Amino acid sequence: MKVDALIEKGLDGTFDVHFGEDTKGLTFGLLGQGNTVTEAIADFYHSRDEMKELYIKTGQSFPDNLEFNFKYDTASFLAYYSKVLSLAGLQRITGVNQGQLSHYVTGHRRPSPKTVEKIEKSLHAFAEEISQVHFV
Repeated sequence: MKVDALIEKGLDGTFDVHFGEDTKGLTFGLLGQGNTVTEAIADFYHSRDEMKELYIKTGQSFPDNLEFNFKYDTASFLAYYSKVLSLAGLQRITGVNQGQLSHYVTGHRRPSPKTVEKIEKSLHAFAEEISQVHFV
């Protein structure tokens, strides 16, 4: 069973990971928090392990095949990958103004659904292009 886990950046600069809206009928929630995305995901897995242990102790069944599909909100993605991709580079890839991207990273503004879709499609196209690179 694969459940969406959302990665979001808080106003204090920390990251949270939690279930999305469709929990596939799970009767528990999980939360991970950290100063980085990596820390938040590790804490999320730790929460899963603690919940599994509790279920076992109380004689309840815990899904053996529980997997997560990690999804970023736009601000979290931009903040996390800003160490790899500059805002100027992201502007060239997505066509979204560097100033707007900066506002999304800092949380001063939230992108419209149309802009989120534009950024996502542009990044997927870039990833597809990069996946075709071969060196000689």
